Amino acid sequence: MRVADREFIIQVEGLRKSFDTRCVLDGIDLGVPRGSLFTVLGPSGAGKSVFLKCLANILHPDAGRISFDGRLLTAADSALRTEFRKRCSFLFQSNALFDSLTALENVALPLEQTTNLGLREIRERSMEALRQLEMDDFHERYPGQLSGGMQKRLALARAIVTQPELVLFDEPTAGLDPIRRNAVFTMIAKYQRQFHFTALVVTHDVPEALVASDRVALLNQGKICFEGTPAEFSASVQPVVCGFRDSAEALSNSIDAIRQTNFTM
Repeated sequence: MRVADREFIIQVEGLRKSFDTRCVLDGIDLGVPRGSLFTVLGPSGAGKSVFLKCLANILHPDAGRISFDGRLLTAADSALRTEFRKRCSFLFQSNALFDSLTALENVALPLEQTTNLGLREIRERSMEALRQLEMDDFHERYPGQLSGGMQKRLALARAIVTQPELVLFDEPTAGLDPIRRNAVFTMIAKYQRQFHFTALVVTHDVPEALVASDRVALLNQGKICFEGTPAEFSASVQPVVCGFRDSAEALSNSIDAIRQTNFTM
């Protein structure tokens, strides 16, 4: 392990992924600092979720290297793959809760699948995870009996119950209004610091990400075209960054131009 690698909990080099003839990831190079809240921004269809699923081994990349904690993840190294699954959690865009299981049973599932703990300890740890996210009073309810925000907290409780070092968040604010987007990013920032895990988030919600993140990257046309602090992103004059970051301003200019146009019938 190179000394420089130790500051990154996960690092990718030359990551490529195509579907038929469409290239989605075209040589991604990125390192995520340990203990950070790191956000990958990008427009819809840019490949953000594909990138995250390649990291989580849900999708298999066509080429490239993925290293976790300074060690190369390979298909042949089943022991490291198993260790990675134990030390990493994935929060799906849709929450992926099981409707037929109670809140407590949903949270307990990762412990049942990845540990040798007894039933009593699994229940205690699951209830503690629910308590930490203020969900313990609802442990007997089913996901369909919970609000959208409570379902998101339940999904996070399930993600942190194994005490992971890395949590991957796939579009956690998709389809939410601004108030709920703020609440979700607040939740991620709060618990990331409280439980000391590294958070890797993919989203297209620029304002919230810039406020909550320690570092951000921009994925566009299959490549990482920017990586730095939120302040550096806000100050960047790269055309691709400006085009994505300042889209609201561009819309305002377009609407102003339309309003000043004299349309004749």
